Amino acid sequence: MKRIRVLLVDDQGLFREALATLLGLHSQLEIVGEAGDGEAGVALAQTLRPDVVLMDLRMPGMSGVEATRRLRSLVPEARVLVLTTFEDDDEVLAAIEAGAAGYMLKASPAEKLVEAICTVMRGGSPLEPSVASKVMAELARLSRRQSEERCQRLADPLSTRELEVLRALCEGLSNKEIAAKLGLTEGTVKNHMTQVLSKLGVLDRTQAALRAHALGLLKPGV
Repeated sequence: MKRIRVLLVDDQGLFREALATLLGLHSQLEIVGEAGDGEAGVALAQTLRPDVVLMDLRMPGMSGVEATRRLRSLVPEARVLVLTTFEDDDEVLAAIEAGAAGYMLKASPAEKLVEAICTVMRGGSPLEPSVASKVMAELARLSRRQSEERCQRLADPLSTRELEVLRALCEGLSNKEIAAKLGLTEGTVKNHMTQVLSKLGVLDRTQAALRAHALGLLKPGV
């Protein structure tokens, strides 16, 4: 089985070293590089093309949020999993809006972190429970603005099949699981997913879910 190639971006050298050693014990993971700040992380990602980037948020120079935003633009195939000590509301939402696929705390057990990396690789979006509650609070806030947002109709509406894919995405299903549920090939699901992201004007699945809730696209009959 192909190992998941992981890049570590954190300004604490001892933490990076310990994390690299810990994750390196797992046969499904390969640590391909380390960076001590956001700018170096973006540069390394462009060279190494990792599958998953473990990203700290509070670093000198370029922040993890800005590094995530640039990575999603320059290396779109790389999934960013935020790994930080903090769970501040603004940073949680800023990281997700920048394109982070998931958000874990450094205090998480090693096995839970490995599981999160594997989940991200499968197309999922793992969130710590405390972080998930903040995301849900944001969804509630967006819901209150739903009537206003829905007035801004998509210039290119989603097809029936694309809506089905979007709703399955919002259930937390991976592309493989969506394919099985809808009776499609995984390649077809990936094509539909590309169209969904493009039409919603977002970069990844997490942002698509937020946008779908804001536009009321998950309600029956829409």
